[in-house]
Amino acid sequence: MNEQKKIVTNGMKALFQDFDKDAIRTYFHDHYIQHNPNVPTGLEPIIGMLPSMKDVNFSFTTHRMISDGDLVLTHNTGNNAMVFGSEKIVTFDLWRVEDGKIIEHWDAITPLVEKTVNGRTQIDGASEVKDLDKTSENKELIKSFMSDILMGKNSQKITEYINQEEYAQHNPNIWDGFDGLIKTIEQLVSQDNMFVYNKIHRIIGEGNFVLAQSEGAWNGKPQVFYDLFRIESGKLVEHWDVIQEIPEKMAHNNTMF
Repeated sequence: MNEQKKIVTNGMKALFQDFDKDAIRTYFHDHYIQHNPNVPTGLEPIIGMLPSMKDVNFSFTTHRMISDGDLVLTHNTGNNAMVFGSEKIVTFDLWRVEDGKIIEHWDAITPLVEKTVNGRTQIDGASEVKDLDKTSENKELIKSFMSDILMGKNSQKITEYINQEEYAQHNPNIWDGFDGLIKTIEQLVSQDNMFVYNKIHRIIGEGNFVLAQSEGAWNGKPQVFYDLFRIESGKLVEHWDVIQEIPEKMAHNNTMF
């Protein structure tokens, strides 16, 4: 585990497990920048959340973690999480580390779905980071995939990106496998309700895992999309995501991006 991952691991423990304001001041920067739309920016607002999380016995589990430069991505679940909008939640949290402390945070949160159409959960599947020598190559692959397929610039190339024999789907509303993805896309298109990706804000990768943080629309409303892909031999073989509606009013002026 590199230094950035250690700092984020300790910071999340202080915030979400120990509810320890002194430890938070150790691991979080005084000029902490917040992008969660419902939490004001700065260090004091997250310290102010500690009693409400502790009172309901909030708990979290990190299922995946990757780092890319000064950024660390964590894929988490939370229980007793009504302070975040639902009893059980799935999140992607993106943390920026500067001078040995967490200085900036972005996230997307969605309720945990007990029964999915594909039989998988939103968080199970592979988690081992490997193929570190292919990080740059895999990031470029996802950059092209997002442009060609999800932004629709060259959608007929989809078979060049996705493994048609093995594609594990963790979006709770999308059928499993390549055929299941095509079936879902056709269904959404027929309903005039296909996901719309307008802008890719960040692509973060480590080895065989790459995340795209994007902005777009679905159900006629603006959305933030976090899509995490696992790549093997130059093809996408697994996908997790969190989609969250972007509210009209936020607790700060930092946007969700």
